[in-house]
Amino acid sequence: MAIFLARAGGSTISGKSALSPCPSDQPDLEIGRMFRRLFARNRRNEAIAYSLYGAIVAQARQPALYTEFAVPDTLDGRFDMIVLHGFLMFHRLKDESPEDRQLGQDVFDIFLKDMDGTLREMGVGDLSVPKKLKKMAEAFFGRIRAYDEALASGDRTKLVDAIERNIFPDGAPTGVGGQIASYVQASVTTLAAESLSTIFSGRLDYASLPTPSAAA
Repeated sequence: MAIFLARAGGSTISGKSALSPCPSDQPDLEIGRMFRRLFARNRRNEAIAYSLYGAIVAQARQPALYTEFAVPDTLDGRFDMIVLHGFLMFHRLKDESPEDRQLGQDVFDIFLKDMDGTLREMGVGDLSVPKKLKKMAEAFFGRIRAYDEALASGDRTKLVDAIERNIFPDGAPTGVGGQIASYVQASVTTLAAESLSTIFSGRLDYASLPTPSAAA
């Protein structure tokens, strides 16, 4: 619509006023093309967002996170791993254009759909699902903010504290918070080097998890 509004003045295109009469079928054709482009872009972005969410979930499900790093293999633990890896993608996109950052919103929307389906599969009633989703969204953004502020501070201790507080509320095994913090910092560096075109192909290249001996 902004295109049409921009042409509403007396500007000219190819020597003709933008208000000059057009062939009777031209507006319909132009509008049709505009909507086809819009829907094609939306379908493309949706497909990319699903691929990225799949990459996030795949990374969050790595067995070593639950065996070597003692992340609780529970709904809460798996939720926290999805949030952590989602955060790394959002952090990569945060300095891109608003249009490119929209991809992050698309991924978040898919995350909510996934959580909705998970809750229903667990037998949560229709009336309770929205309330639980709201709590999940609040937890999601609270963690995102904590990790972002910790990284922005440049103080590694704050990142370790944020990880241990959110992922290990009952207390983290000695050294594990620091190991996950190192993995997060390495992934920030790896993703920063990844081109936007690669991300828009539906791929996220996280850092490799430390080996069990390094994680001990």
